[in-house]
Amino acid sequence: MHAPAKQERMPELDATLTAVLADRYFANLARVRELAAPLTEKQFWTKPFSYGNSFGHLVLHLTGNLNYYIGAQIANTGYARDRAREFTAPNPPSKEEALKGLDHAVAMVIQTIRAQSPEDWSKPYSGVGTNCSNRLDMTVQCAAHMQHHIGQMIYLGYEWQRRPGQ
Repeated sequence: MHAPAKQERMPELDATLTAVLADRYFANLARVRELAAPLTEKQFWTKPFSYGNSFGHLVLHLTGNLNYYIGAQIANTGYARDRAREFTAPNPPSKEEALKGLDHAVAMVIQTIRAQSPEDWSKPYSGVGTNCSNRLDMTVQCAAHMQHHIGQMIYLGYEWQRRPGQ
């Protein structure tokens, strides 16, 4: 009798997992956009400190991260990453184009999440630069990575508020 009860719960667990992961990515994207909104184009691309990154380069980095680790490695999009360029692009896109790139990356991630079967989550994962062993681990790690950089973006936003007119 225990096996059928477990099987009945599996679709509910899969639906919950899919909804929670998709909601986390939606929330992360909404937070990035909220934090970017008050920044001018110049503030978006300027590092307010001699160390670290600009808000815009963090957006490019998150976009590249999602497109590689989930897009290329799970969704098989064919994305080729140039990680160094995410931080050093000499002629970056406009603020809005960079944010739209992140919008597209998050939409792809959510589509990929929704396409996973319960069995797909445990499939082996072997992307470069990670120690994740399965798709679920990588998908959770990418969400956590976004939140880490959102923390940096919050700090950058505070600094720009301290420097009105710059």
